[in-house]
Amino acid sequence: MSEEILVNVTPQEARVAVIENGVLQEVHIERTRNRGIVGNIYKGKVARILPGMQAAFIDIGQERTAFLHASDMRAAHTPPSARAGSNGGHEAGEHPTISELLHDGQELIVQVVKDPLGTKGARLTTHITLPARYLVYMPYTKHIGISQRIEDDSERERLRQVVKSAMEAGDEGGYILRTMAGAVTDDELKADIPYLRRTWLALQESIKAASPGRLLHEDLSLPLRCMRDLVVDSIEKVRIDSRETYQKAVEFARAFMPELENRIEYYPGDRPIFDLYSVEDEIKKALERKVPLKSGGYLVFDQTEALTTIDINTGAYVGRKNLEETLFKTNLEATQAVARQLRLRNLGGIIIVDFIDMAEPEHRRQVLRTLEKALARDRVKTHITEMSPLGLVEITRKRTRESLEHILCEPCPVCKGSGALKTATTVCYEIFREILREARQFGAARYLVLASQPVVDMLLDEESVSLHKLQEFIGKPIQLQVEPQYHQEQFDVVLM
Repeated sequence: MSEEILVNVTPQEARVAVIENGVLQEVHIERTRNRGIVGNIYKGKVARILPGMQAAFIDIGQERTAFLHASDMRAAHTPPSARAGSNGGHEAGEHPTISELLHDGQELIVQVVKDPLGTKGARLTTHITLPARYLVYMPYTKHIGISQRIEDDSERERLRQVVKSAMEAGDEGGYILRTMAGAVTDDELKADIPYLRRTWLALQESIKAASPGRLLHEDLSLPLRCMRDLVVDSIEKVRIDSRETYQKAVEFARAFMPELENRIEYYPGDRPIFDLYSVEDEIKKALERKVPLKSGGYLVFDQTEALTTIDINTGAYVGRKNLEETLFKTNLEATQAVARQLRLRNLGGIIIVDFIDMAEPEHRRQVLRTLEKALARDRVKTHITEMSPLGLVEITRKRTRESLEHILCEPCPVCKGSGALKTATTVCYEIFREILREARQFGAARYLVLASQPVVDMLLDEESVSLHKLQEFIGKPIQLQVEPQYHQEQFDVVLM
């Protein structure tokens, strides 16, 4: 599989596209005005304790206060009287309450693990981590962990021993070995440790002089962050259309990823870089509700606050053999499309996939296994349940940032996100009821109806008889006027 990364940078935003075999699989967007804050470290101040939720709101200097749950607090924040088995009254295995852990106005060092989503503030933790190319440094623990995606036991043991040997006597903190650490040389692995130590020492100096709400450490910009997190051996090229960003990327690679330097290219072409693989067109399609399949079937995506539903339909596909074979092939093709769309749209949380009902148990098993295999390429952690008797499959996908739709779109000001409008006929009848209401309460010589063009056309055509009868009933003339700025549901009845 050939993979490529395209980086498009403008003063307003940076965009990164991950291409696999010439097809867009992921797109990451970071806008200058509202750059993501995941990974940032702040000196926070407790604004409010929520005993019923075992959480607290923390002021970190952002527009909305951030959220810290008791389970995301490290042991050092637990007062001795609140620790399990102490004189504070907690039995072994019990956890202290948020009121025992924190108090109003308390200052603490926190790190963002989830960006603000919708009306919710950022999610915080006090388990500080600092990522590098192959290692993640954990200053408050001695643990050495290894990514679950490194499955070979001998390789896991080798990596553990390399890190242990590189840690100096009296070293504070522990490490997690990232997936990319698998099969790298000892020297490459050890090179991350001095960098992380220097970063932590600088952060400690910032903590001493910082006031509450102050940003202490900021994660890398999107282009450099994607180089650190997304570039693996299968990535053949990283093309960047900004000379300044290209130079920063080369310097970053030279310092931390020397093997990557030769794969970074500056793209000077007149043709926009995102036109190379029709990336712009694919982004537009990823915002649409309906996704066509090559066979003639299609998927329908509905994203709500609670979950995302994906409905699979055969559409124009009729197959060549029998109905069961048609349904089976449509579902198989849909598994690939579903996996790709989850990555491309960056859908997180609970996802319900409604496969077309299949009678054969073996077909159901094959569809589920194919879906699992397709999702295995996803860098974001996913979990799949067994298919229900109704053909429903539940997927949970870790959510750390806004979906593509939430980044690029906003709710329609007319339908307010419902996706439906009242018909012109419905609005006409509402106007009739409003005129009757006004006629009974107030005396007026005549009435003026201000409405949209479709509604006025309806009143003058299909509903003209009803309008004439209403005028006879109230004994007053009714005039109509088109308001070009009004949407279909909007109208006013003016007393003249």
